[in-house]
Amino acid sequence: MFIEERHQEISDIIRTNGKITIAEITAKYGISDESARRDLRLLEQKGICKRTHGGAIVMQQVSVRPPADRDFEKMPVFDNYREISRFAVTKICENDIVYLTGGSFGHIMVSFLPRDIHYTVVVNSVDIGKELRAFENIDVYMVGGKMRQSGSIVDSFANEFVSRLHFDLCFITGVGVTAEFGLSNGTDETASFQRTVIKNSRKKYLVIPGAKIGVDSFVKVCDVEMFDSIITDWDCVEEQIAAMEDKGVEIIVVEEPK
Repeated sequence: MFIEERHQEISDIIRTNGKITIAEITAKYGISDESARRDLRLLEQKGICKRTHGGAIVMQQVSVRPPADRDFEKMPVFDNYREISRFAVTKICENDIVYLTGGSFGHIMVSFLPRDIHYTVVVNSVDIGKELRAFENIDVYMVGGKMRQSGSIVDSFANEFVSRLHFDLCFITGVGVTAEFGLSNGTDETASFQRTVIKNSRKKYLVIPGAKIGVDSFVKVCDVEMFDSIITDWDCVEEQIAAMEDKGVEIIVVEEPK
C-alpha cells in the first residue's frame, strides 16, 4: 500500500470514528509507532486531525449552542469522563466550600463525592441539586435565576448570586481550551457566570476531556493560566499540553482503565 493510500484510510477512520490510536494504526498497517506518529503529524499539518497523547482526534467545529436538554439518567458515561471525575473529587477536603459544574461532569462527579467528611457544595443545576439531597454530609446551596431547558442557571441573577460567595475550590468545564485563546464556551451568559466563579475561587480546576483540548469555542471565558490545574485524559493534544505547561498550569492526565 502506498503511503498516500494509508493516509487516506487513516483520514477516513478519523472522520468516521472521531479518533484513532497509535496502536490501531500499527496493528492495521504493520508499521512502527514512529511511522504512525509521523503519519499523524503529516495529517495534522493538512488540518485533518489533532494529535493526542495516544493518537489523534478529528478537528472540531466551533460550537455556539449549548445542549438544549440533558437526561442524566440515560446519559452514557464514557471511561475518560469517569476517570477524570473520580480523580477530581479527591481534591475536596473537610469543610471546603466547593463550586461544582452544572454540566455532565458535575453529574458524574456526584457519584464519587466524599461521604465521610463534611463540606459545602454550590451548584447551578436543579438536577444535580436534586441528586445531592441524598448526601447527609453536604450542605447544598442552589444558585437562583432563570432555569434553562437543560436545568442549568447562568443568567444575571445567577451571576449576582455567586458574586457574593467565595469558594475554596471550583470545578469548571467548557466546550474547548487552548493555550492561545484559553477556556471558551458557547454562550456569553455561561462565560460571564464562569468568570465570576473563577474570580471568587481560591483553587481553580478545569475538568475537560482530551478531545476538547486544542478546540476554540465561541466566547472566551478566561486565559488558561487562570487555572491551577487541568484534569484531562489520555487523548489530550500533546502540543497544547506542552504549551499550557509552559504557562505554569499543572496538567494532570488520568490513566486509562485497563
